[in-house]
Amino acid sequence: MFSHTYLKKNSDVLRHLRSLLMIFILALGVGACAPSLASSTPTLQPPTATPLPPTATPVPSVASVNGVDITAAEFQAELDRYKSAQTALGITITDEEANKVVLEDMISQVLLAQAAREANFNLTESDLQSRVDALAADIGGAEALLAWQSSHGYDDVSFRTALKRAAEAAWMRDKIIADVPTSMEQIHLRQILTYNEADARNALEQLNNGADFNELAAFYDSITLGELGWVPRGYLLDAKAEEAVFALQTGLYSDVIATDAGFHIFKALDRAEHVLTPDALLVVQEMAVKNWLVDKRSQSDIILAP
Repeated sequence: MFSHTYLKKNSDVLRHLRSLLMIFILALGVGACAPSLASSTPTLQPPTATPLPPTATPVPSVASVNGVDITAAEFQAELDRYKSAQTALGITITDEEANKVVLEDMISQVLLAQAAREANFNLTESDLQSRVDALAADIGGAEALLAWQSSHGYDDVSFRTALKRAAEAAWMRDKIIADVPTSMEQIHLRQILTYNEADARNALEQLNNGADFNELAAFYDSITLGELGWVPRGYLLDAKAEEAVFALQTGLYSDVIATDAGFHIFKALDRAEHVLTPDALLVVQEMAVKNWLVDKRSQSDIILAP
């Protein structure tokens, strides 16, 4: 017979052993109902795969210019602004025309901005903030600027992005313009301008019969007397007229040339290197920017959204 004290001591030991056994079983990942320690090594469960973070939804865009997206949101904001401006000027424009004008302008702006950065133009955050502050002051304060942004589809980030791009594009445009010479070969022109072909043919016949060009020019235009001044290449809006004019020898006149403005007979009074007039300089500068963009587009990867 075991004594009561012996049984109590052994009972305490057994409870302690059971506790250790349970800890051991749990450490192995075996359930509490495992049959015994003699059972085989438990099969490890395959690790649960950590789910990959969701792929960001692409921001809708209307075009990509050398990998830079023009987002649908910023396009819509510019489109709304353009339409509002046209309405304010009393100009009617179709949606298709407006879309084309705005998209072409935004593509050109991106190309100019990219070229500015390539030319090491750097608009710092401080510079950008100064421009934002100046706009806010012009429009009536920060709250007024925020209201304008909201009404035109911009949040703060997209507005600052658009403003930075516009500043970069303006810098590059100015750089292109600065390279335009202030003088070049030009032709001093005078014209006989009529508004129907019959009158123009009659004037040409009189010239061929010895009539004075200046007298006929004054007859058809008593205000300017037909004087066009010094004209550089690119100044005349009609390609056929420009081709005919620059083919003329000094002192000779052209055949009748039809343009949207009427029917012309041009005479070359002189040809020489000459300083551009302010109006002609502006036209030549605009032509330089246009030619730069045509060349840049031909070298760029531009993808329009379907």
